[in-house]
Amino acid sequence: MFSFSLDQYRLPVAEVDDERYRRLVNWMITDVSVHPQVALDALAMIDDVANGRPPFEEWSSENYEVSFTSDGLTFQNVWLPHDNGNYTVEEARQAFEEYWRFLVSLPDRGLIREYRPDLPEWQADLLMWEETWGRAHPYRGRLF
Repeated sequence: MFSFSLDQYRLPVAEVDDERYRRLVNWMITDVSVHPQVALDALAMIDDVANGRPPFEEWSSENYEVSFTSDGLTFQNVWLPHDNGNYTVEEARQAFEEYWRFLVSLPDRGLIREYRPDLPEWQADLLMWEETWGRAHPYRGRLF
C-alpha cells in the first residue's frame, strides 16, 4: 500500500502503490513528522474511534483541521482548500501502524533527554504518554 523512508535531509518521504493514499501519507509526514509522541496520540485516537469511543482529545495542528470519528479520519489544510482527505477507520489504522513501524525503526536522533534517557526514544515517549494520560496505551501488547 505505502512505505516510508528518509530523504537526504533526514525527513520522511512516502511511496504509495495507490495514489488514493497520497494525501493521507503526506498529511502524516507533515503533521506527525518524526515525533513518536504525536504518532502515539494518533494511534490512540484511531483505536478509540474504532472501538466506539470518542477520541481522548482533539487533534492539535497548526495547518490542518482534523477529525477522528467512527466514520474515519478527515483532514483539511486550512491554507490549501484542495489539500484534504477522508479515510475509513481501517485505512487510517493501517497507515498509522505502518508509520509507527517506520518511526521506531529510525535511529535515535541523539537528543539529550531528561526523561528516561536509558531507553530508546520511542519507549520513553510511550511511558511518558501513559503517565500523561493515566492509562496504558491501547496499542501496548499489539505494536509495542
